[in-house]
Amino acid sequence: METLQFALRKLLYSIPLLFGVTFLSFVLMVYFGPDLTYTILGKNPTPEQIAEVRSELGYDLPFFKRYGMFLKEVVSFDFGASISSGEKVSSILRKSVPVSLLVALPAFILSNLLGILLALLAAYHRGRFWDKTIMVFAAVGMSISYLMVVIAFQVIFCTSYGLNWFPVQGWVEPPPNYPDATGGEIFYYYWYYYWSYVAVPTLASVFVALGYNTRFFRAVIVEELNRDYVRTARAYGVRNWKIMVKHVLRNAMIPISTRIIITIPFVIIAGNLVVEKFFGIPGIGLVTYDAITSGDLPIVKAVVTSTAVLYVIALILTDIAYKVICL
Repeated sequence: METLQFALRKLLYSIPLLFGVTFLSFVLMVYFGPDLTYTILGKNPTPEQIAEVRSELGYDLPFFKRYGMFLKEVVSFDFGASISSGEKVSSILRKSVPVSLLVALPAFILSNLLGILLALLAAYHRGRFWDKTIMVFAAVGMSISYLMVVIAFQVIFCTSYGLNWFPVQGWVEPPPNYPDATGGEIFYYYWYYYWSYVAVPTLASVFVALGYNTRFFRAVIVEELNRDYVRTARAYGVRNWKIMVKHVLRNAMIPISTRIIITIPFVIIAGNLVVEKFFGIPGIGLVTYDAITSGDLPIVKAVVTSTAVLYVIALILTDIAYKVICL
């Protein structure tokens, strides 16, 4: 009950932040976003046609009236229909967000777990061979462009110029004999092809994220190792591995959990944008990329708003995690 009340208070405190984010994003979309007037009309439109289209798109309305309409869309989470396809934006999100979660989840879990394990190993052997080796690997991973890593992994694992183990592009489709396929056949088909399509994006994402995660986690753990309680525990003869796992890691989990939770909204949207574009995966990243390039403002507004809401939720979850860790 106390945790629930704490979460509700944090939610109320986050409303001004959400309001500020939506206002800032709306200002950027209005003044720097694409003007669809000439995209719809083409070349050499008449002034009457321009005025009619701008009226239909709501461009001629006062700024704060347009912002009020935007807030109504945010509250109801109804952003209308896509300009490109005519499909409802909510329907597009329902189809694409689960795909992005399925793509991002393996890499997100692996990069954080491996980052914590490597950081513990490096901090345990601080200044020695393993520490230097892990830090060199982290520096290499941080210095290489994510785009270059994606292209390189795609060439190595997905083309005839490399190993050609995985498909170059695509996503899991129903089995050929669907809907006559049995439950076991459907499960095997989806499981097998899911991993074949997600393996290379996962490897590329882990390769890049692991360097950043390991370096940050190691810095946090090394800072904890310099605390007085560590020296006291060593003076009493407590084993180093027990100090690392039972005490240091527990206290370091506060900044570590902050980093992990806060990155969730950006991993789903921004992190998947490059991967989904190059691997042709129909997730929210690819939808966002297509919406930005085509000027599909309803989808852009929905994605920006969803990211802001997820970020506020992540802040609340971070504060809840603090209370749980400190119990």
